[in-house]
Amino acid sequence: MRPEKLKNEINRLGLSEKLLLVEDIWDSISDSNSDIPMPAWQKRELDKRYEEYKDGKLRLHDWEDVHKGLRDKYV
Repeated sequence: MRPEKLKNEINRLGLSEKLLLVEDIWDSISDSNSDIPMPAWQKRELDKRYEEYKDGKLRLHDWEDVHKGLRDKYV
């Protein structure tokens, strides 16, 4: 199906149908995640951070504290 026709079909859907479609699309992307290439620099950075985490060298933050800090700063 051509992209323009696909967009027209999507526009005809109700909100709940669009949300289900988005979920299905994300699931299909997730299923083929191994096909997405990762640049070498990104892999090195992730490996470095993981090693720092395992060695206890990273200062970890509770997500609730981070969320509250962002809310306090920007809201």
